[in-house]
Amino acid sequence: MISVVNLTVSFGGFNLLDDISFHISERDRIGLVGKNGAGKSTLMKIICGQQNPTSGSVDRPAHVTIGYLPQIMEHAEGRTVMEETMTAFGKSNAMEAEIEAINEELALRSDYESEEYMSLITRLNDLNDRLAVDSGEPPAVRAGKTLLGLGFRDTDFDRPTRTLSQGWNMRIELAKILLQSPDLLLLDEPTNHLDIESIEWLEDYLRNYRGAIMMVSHDRRFLDNVTNRTVEIMLGHIYDYKVSYTPYVQLRAERMATQIAAYENQQRMIEKTEDFIARFRYKPTKSNQVQSRIKALEKLDRIEVDETDRSTLTVKFPPAARSGDVVFNAVDLKAGYPGKVVFSGADIQIKRGEKVAFIGRNGEGKTTMMRIIMGELSPLGGEARTGHNVSIGYYAQNQEDVLDRNETVFSTLDRIAVGDIRTKLRDILAQFLFKGEDIDKKVSVLSGGERARLGMAKLMLQPYNVLALDEPTNHMDIRSKDILKAALKSFDGTLIAVSHDRDFLEGLVDKLYEFRDGHVKEYLGGVSDFLAKRRIETLQDVERHYPTAVCETPAKTAARTEFNARKTVSREEKKIRSRISYLEDRIEKAEAKMKEIEAVLSAPSEKDDVMELTRSYLELKRDSDAFTEEWGELLTKIDN
Repeated sequence: MISVVNLTVSFGGFNLLDDISFHISERDRIGLVGKNGAGKSTLMKIICGQQNPTSGSVDRPAHVTIGYLPQIMEHAEGRTVMEETMTAFGKSNAMEAEIEAINEELALRSDYESEEYMSLITRLNDLNDRLAVDSGEPPAVRAGKTLLGLGFRDTDFDRPTRTLSQGWNMRIELAKILLQSPDLLLLDEPTNHLDIESIEWLEDYLRNYRGAIMMVSHDRRFLDNVTNRTVEIMLGHIYDYKVSYTPYVQLRAERMATQIAAYENQQRMIEKTEDFIARFRYKPTKSNQVQSRIKALEKLDRIEVDETDRSTLTVKFPPAARSGDVVFNAVDLKAGYPGKVVFSGADIQIKRGEKVAFIGRNGEGKTTMMRIIMGELSPLGGEARTGHNVSIGYYAQNQEDVLDRNETVFSTLDRIAVGDIRTKLRDILAQFLFKGEDIDKKVSVLSGGERARLGMAKLMLQPYNVLALDEPTNHMDIRSKDILKAALKSFDGTLIAVSHDRDFLEGLVDKLYEFRDGHVKEYLGGVSDFLAKRRIETLQDVERHYPTAVCETPAKTAARTEFNARKTVSREEKKIRSRISYLEDRIEKAEAKMKEIEAVLSAPSEKDDVMELTRSYLELKRDSDAFTEEWGELLTKIDN
């Protein structure tokens, strides 16, 4: 579909990308990985035509459509959320026009066996299939489902886009790209502004996406769940693995170990050969053997070890002084701003040594809660107190606003450091990969990942016993996140983290507070336990907004008639019975589809994708089980 051919990108004599080549096929799911600054975003911009390479090319067929979501973008104003999202369907008219043009061309051609004719037929079928999929539901319904999946509420649909944050406007742009269904999706850190539930929805959407996908993400689990190929950029070169992220890490380690072992063995052989030549070069009786070995060395295909970027963080937080048993306590807390209550009735208690996460959709009050803990914001009601001898180190989400753009890396720390720690600033910065001339860089020129590392380095200046981290892993590469996570696990103080990164939170925190719909709820356990409880509820929320139209059976008609005759039934019972009827229909449809798949799997043909059919079957079974469980619970309520 798209080929990258001998691509080189140079800046001031330095090759960011050095003569790289690879191909993107129609159903590829590619995770583009590498350290911050390796050239991932640059490569995406070149593929979609927004930037030109120094040399080389990208072969893009004229009919191939590309949807590109950059990290930073301009946002449209002057429309509501729904109005802006609906602009995504403008391309449907273009596809219809292209179908008409292809049909006209086919009518004039008679070279039925030629590659050009078959290419037109393939493109025509592809366009018709896409329009058929797109026309399955009204555009407004598709747009609404996508917006709900990305975390909007239906009450947000009429909000002007100018009143939304950058993160929420990014979700609108993502929704538009998904609704356009391009042949290739280029997504540059699409999860950065998404909450956990929206990330899970996006995973499901992308797993079923019919086109190709290339994405940059620092979310290991997201990559594992969506991709089936990993392209690594390292020191200007690429390494292509036909697996998702976790197997890639293992294969990469095995490749490097094998390469190093082969190199070392060959070097030993070369050393012995050269030693033999040196010892017997001038002995007539050994001249034939010497010449033979000289020729063998000249013909030897020498093994080279790929150059590797081995720079890593070495984070170790200072020992924490002992605080009181209760680090923070809130009772019946109401929080927000003048004229707006964000949440109320919250009871939160964090004890010494606990590692706690605040999770929930954006705008639900997680950062507001952090500001209350830090004393930057006063509650609107209730009580909020920090405990005895509590010293809090705070990492704010918006490091670009917190850091002074005019300071250098070194002066950022030097300006706030006191005492003996000032003699260790260069060592601290080196732990966060600021070495040599890097420490003299202005903050204004730092990348997102570099600013994140600098903000984290500031926490090393004082032995805090509580770390309050608001989205600490945004813009951090996977290796850096792993090192930070290990450091936080060994930190002997208390941790409070706001994060949407499931892999980062898994195994790190043991208690979660969910901020949702103006309330705060405590969950004991890890993030997987929380997601298992919330997933079914989330799916049902979406279905309640846009239930699938169902056919009325005689049995259901009779039941509904009897139900309507009971005029004394409460309003709540009516809602329950309506839900029961809906669930029965969904269960019936799921089971019918499962039977169809079972019949195919019992005797699959060569054309049948067994893995895809099995995946569909398991998803249907999961949905059926969830519907059946809810159906039984609702019946119990009616019986009682």
